[in-house]
Amino acid sequence: MVQQVYDEKVREKILFEELENGLKVYVMPKKGYTKQFAIFATRFGSNDSKFIAPGDDYVTEVPDGVAHFLEHKMFEEEEGSIFEKFSQLGASANAYTNFTTTAYLFSSTENFYENLKLLAHFVQNPYFTDENVEKEKGIIAQEIRMYQDDPNWRVYFNALEALYHVYPVKKDIAGTIESISRIDKDILYKCYYTFYHPENMILFAVGDIDVDKTLQVIEENVRQVKKQGEIKRIYPDEPVEVHKKEVVQNMQVSIPLFNLAFKDTDVGFGGRDLLKKSLEVQIGLEMAVGRSSELYEKLYQEGLVDSTFGFDYSGEIDYGYTIIGGQSKDPLKVRDIIIKAFKEKSFLDRETFERIKRKYIGKFLRTFNSVESIAYSFINLYMKDIDLMDYLPVLHQINFKDVAERVESHLNEENSAMSIIYPVK
Repeated sequence: MVQQVYDEKVREKILFEELENGLKVYVMPKKGYTKQFAIFATRFGSNDSKFIAPGDDYVTEVPDGVAHFLEHKMFEEEEGSIFEKFSQLGASANAYTNFTTTAYLFSSTENFYENLKLLAHFVQNPYFTDENVEKEKGIIAQEIRMYQDDPNWRVYFNALEALYHVYPVKKDIAGTIESISRIDKDILYKCYYTFYHPENMILFAVGDIDVDKTLQVIEENVRQVKKQGEIKRIYPDEPVEVHKKEVVQNMQVSIPLFNLAFKDTDVGFGGRDLLKKSLEVQIGLEMAVGRSSELYEKLYQEGLVDSTFGFDYSGEIDYGYTIIGGQSKDPLKVRDIIIKAFKEKSFLDRETFERIKRKYIGKFLRTFNSVESIAYSFINLYMKDIDLMDYLPVLHQINFKDVAERVESHLNEENSAMSIIYPVK
């Protein structure tokens, strides 16, 4: 049975149907738009290396990097490349793997339903052989080496290494050359049939498309299997305190790079509560170190930061962290100035809060001008058990006191760690 959610404030509707096999399908019609976009995603990311599959009475532990490896292999078929087939239909296809999700997607301006069939087909038809798995190891090993040589990538993962003792978010999404060497086709099939079951997946489509026809194409082209039940994911118990206060590395850079990281210790929940927390942190960060803040202006005028300076908060159900970073000739001085500002909290004033809150309202509304932005936002929030249409109501209920308290609890020196890449001497 198709359900409809209509939001009067954004004047948008989303239609939802859960198929008998458990697949959740969401369709957002956008009349008059020339581009269509679809994304087929599974709750399977680099963090999911230890689990009990439905029907099993034992724990399966797989090498780091399996989710990313599997994403690579899904584009290969016995008769050729999936990318070529999408290209022939006038579509552009892609995929990504992060800590919690693997997603396959395409954008098109024509042949939407044929492209949708192709998306559903290739994601549900794995083709792994001993030969093609071995071949892929060389390709991914090269990718791993490339990222290891990327200072921006290294400063980021060194920051996560500093924050986390044992939680898998500290590990590179692609794994290591050693870990991927232990991946074989049996491991890939085990992970595929565990995590790529329709019950663990979501398909989202947006554009000037016919809702009934879209739902029909999906129903006719997905596997008709029974629901499998819950996958039990096993994560280690992460201590509250940070792992290391500082990680330093020397690489081929002209100016030092830094990431000042803050570990979120208020975790273990999703939905509206997680959305509220995430928005509180982001508003607090914007007030403190955003481009319109006095602190940013001071750092910039003193030549301590440049246009690379920025911030980001990643809030997931089981973990979260803030990263503030960029290039600086004196990263430790920048850290001290920021930590001091967070202690003094002079940036916290109601007028600035109201302005930033209005900015976030506008930013969210602009999301609906792009089918890509809608789809990415929807999937990102869905994987945290958050409804896209809850964004504005939750944002409206946040007050100045909420943000001040969140800054106090999260952005403090005790939760912080520093990652620095210095030039090779």
